[in-house]
Order: sequence, then structure tokens, then C-alpha cells
Amino acid sequence: MKIIPLIACIFISSCLFAQNTAPAYWLGKSTGKLPSLAYGLGDDRLGGAKMGYIDTNVVFKIIDSTSAMYELQLSKNHTAFIDKGFIKKDSIKEKQFYLSNSWKVQGMDSSFDILSINLDERLPYKSWMEIEPSKIVFDIYGVQSNTNWITQLSSAKEIRNVYYNQIEDDVLRVTIELQHQQHWGYNISYNNKNLVVKVKRQPQVLLLKNLKIAIDAGHGGTNAGTSGIKTSASEKILTLKFAKELEKLLRKQKANVVMTRKIDTTFDNKDRVLFLQQENPDVLISLHLNSSANVLVNGSSTYYKHIGFRPLTENILKRMVDIKMNEFGNVGSFNFALNAPTDFINCLLEIGFLSNEADEKRILDPKFQATVAKQIVSGLNDWLKDVKK
Repeated sequence: MKIIPLIACIFISSCLFAQNTAPAYWLGKSTGKLPSLAYGLGDDRLGGAKMGYIDTNVVFKIIDSTSAMYELQLSKNHTAFIDKGFIKKDSIKEKQFYLSNSWKVQGMDSSFDILSINLDERLPYKSWMEIEPSKIVFDIYGVQSNTNWITQLSSAKEIRNVYYNQIEDDVLRVTIELQHQQHWGYNISYNNKNLVVKVKRQPQVLLLKNLKIAIDAGHGGTNAGTSGIKTSASEKILTLKFAKELEKLLRKQKANVVMTRKIDTTFDNKDRVLFLQQENPDVLISLHLNSSANVLVNGSSTYYKHIGFRPLTENILKRMVDIKMNEFGNVGSFNFALNAPTDFINCLLEIGFLSNEADEKRILDPKFQATVAKQIVSGLNDWLKDVKK
């Protein structure tokens, strides 16, 4: 008489087990304009802290969601978040495991070296810079190594060495050692199922006339930015004045200059990033004016996100302090759209505070606008001298 309940229990347990082993996720692919991964659900005026941009058509496991974000299972022990607008559902069939295959390092042209990693699928990744010595490091999630050789050609000039470690069962860490201490930028994207890292070479002659420098006048059009405390002076108009003074001086130095805007026009920050990635400058200087609820706060500050780009920001801030602007600080890991790209060295300069009466008075003075341009150029030259050492 006890056999039937026992069989029933086994049957019920088997059903429950079958239910529990059903996939608790669905598969999607990244899409849209500059999709990016976030560490968590935190938020502020600049958005949540970002892991970095990701290419399109990368395969993700979606395991949960909020009203605005999907939670992603990158690997067994790692998750991330992404805005729902950056994911499209896909009928792709998941493989039991994904492998890395052959790798190749070579020079592409006079400007870049390339590392190409063959994978079974477009898988998620996260990258960062290291210094002293300079390295590019990135993790590829959801992959096991089946790489038994890395071919390195002598045509590569900036990539010194490449190697990997399987740091977890399904996380592959790739290290690129660089020839020079200064990071000049890199881009990670997919070509079919090959993960391609384009590493920018250091220019052979470190002079302004040999560099392509992008100038970004912050805000513009419908995005007015902040305004003066004593006047109605608008940030979007004033940043353009500073940008044109800087353009004038750099052209005198024979530098190749590109402007993100030359008039008061609306230009979304994502579109600015895409524009700059196409223009491929060596350096970006983004000009802004600060504001605070505390009218006593004043001074200049510079901002960077990636540690390899910090040296330029330090030199420009030092030059601003030389003209008696108080030091508001050199700010790292800054979550601003134009600091996010790894493709080119970038520096955001907050010239001063429009919310402070003394700073505002200086900012409105055309002579001060010309002086700031001179200080930025001096900061660029100081930085280039340091790079030569």
C-alpha cells in the first residue's frame, strides 16, 4: 500500500525538477546607438556608473528587469544592466559552451595595430586601461579558451605583447602590453565573430602641428546649459566663444582642428561621440562652465574617465591655476558621455563657475577667453613634453 504514494512522490519530484531546470532567462542582442553596460541600478544626473560601450548584435542572457533596465547574466558570477532600448529579442539558439580560437596581432596602417580574436559567438566584454606599465586589459564573458597559439607580426608597432588568463571557468582575461607609457586610445568591436581591438599608435613626432585636435563647445541649441548669476549669460553661447578662441590659436600652431559645432545648434552627446569616432582625433578638449547652489564655490576643474588619459587633464588644470583660477580639482572616473570613449585622449575642462560672481565676471571678459585658450595650448604643449620623456 505504500508503493503508490512513493511513486507519486517520485513523479511529483521529477515534475518539479523539470520545472526548475527550465531556462529562467531569454536571449537577446544589443542594438541601437552606442549601447552601454551599467554596473548596477544606481543613478544620478549623469546616469548610472557605466562599464563601457558594447558593440551591436552581442548575445546576452536576460534574467530579470526593472521598468527601464534589463539585468544580464554575463557569466556564472557576473551580471550587468542595460537600458531596455538597447536589447532586441532574438531566436538565436544558445550553445552549451563557447570557445576562443586563433588570435592574430598585426599592424593595420600607419595609425593602428590590431588584435583579432576568433570566437564562436559575439560575446559580452568589458575593458579598462592600466598604467606603469601601460596596458589595455579586457574580460570576455561566457567563453572558455581553446586558443593554443597567438600569431604576432612585426608590422605591429604599438602592441608589445598579448597574452591571456582563464581567470574563471567562463571568463577570459586578455592583456595587451603597450610600447609607450601614454595611452593614445583603442576601440573594441566585432567583425562577424572576430573580436577586433584597434590600438592607436603614438605619433612619431610629438608636436601640435602633427596632431588632430577636436574641440567641443559644450551644450548648444535646445541644451542651454547653466546661466550667469548676475547676467543672463548662457553656457552654450560662452563655450562657443572659448572654443573659437582655442581653434584660432591651434590653427596658428598648424594643428589639424575639428569642431563639434561652430554655431548655436542642437547636437546630442551620443551623436557627438559617433561624429568624433568617425573623425578619429588624437585629442578631444570639451569646454564647459560649472554651476553650484553655493555661490561661494568657484574655480577650474578637469575631468577624465580612463586613467590612461589623466596626464593631459593634469597639465591643463595646472595652467588654469597659473592664471589665478582656484583649483576645484582633477576628477577621475567621470561618467560624462564625451569622457566615455576609449578611442582618443579626452579632457573635459570646466573653466569656471557661472554661479559665482567673480568667476562669471572673468568668463564674460573677451580677454579672459583668449587667455584661457592660451593656457589650454600651453597645457597641451606641457603634456607633449612629458610624453617625450
